[in-house]
Order: sequence, then C-alpha cells, then structure tokens
Amino acid sequence: MGGKNTILTKFPLAGTKNGMISVSHLEEPYGSGSFAVVSIGIALKKNGEEPDWKAHIPYENLDELISALQDAKARFGTESK
Repeated sequence: MGGKNTILTKFPLAGTKNGMISVSHLEEPYGSGSFAVVSIGIALKKNGEEPDWKAHIPYENLDELISALQDAKARFGTESK
C-alpha cells in the first residue's frame, strides 16, 4: 500500500526530546489509481524510519484543515506557553 512518498518538510515535535513531524506528498496511497494525499507523520524517535502515527489528508480537504488548525491555534494555542 502506498506509492511514491516525497517528503516536503520535517520539524521537531514540541514537548519531546527526539520527536519529529513530517509532511509528505504521497502518490497512490491506497493502491493503483487512488488519488494523492498529504501525509502527516508523527515520529517519537528522530531516527525512526516509520512514523508512529500518520494521517492522510486528501488535497481537496486541505483548506478546511488549515482553517480548523488556525482556529485551534487562535482559541487554544496560548495554553501551551
């Protein structure tokens, strides 16, 4: 399952010593002919080859997801500081 994975960015996972968040473009995530998605991976160990958790977001849902994340940050983002 899953075609070509192109990592777009990686950055440290806040609140962990070695965790990483990765954002990738994943082609054919569910087999031949399936539409590409954005894959968000969370790894608790920086050198881990496979993330511990993944979320696949269809490109058609990115605007809604970005809006929801901005809302969460605006409403609750100051709580972690």
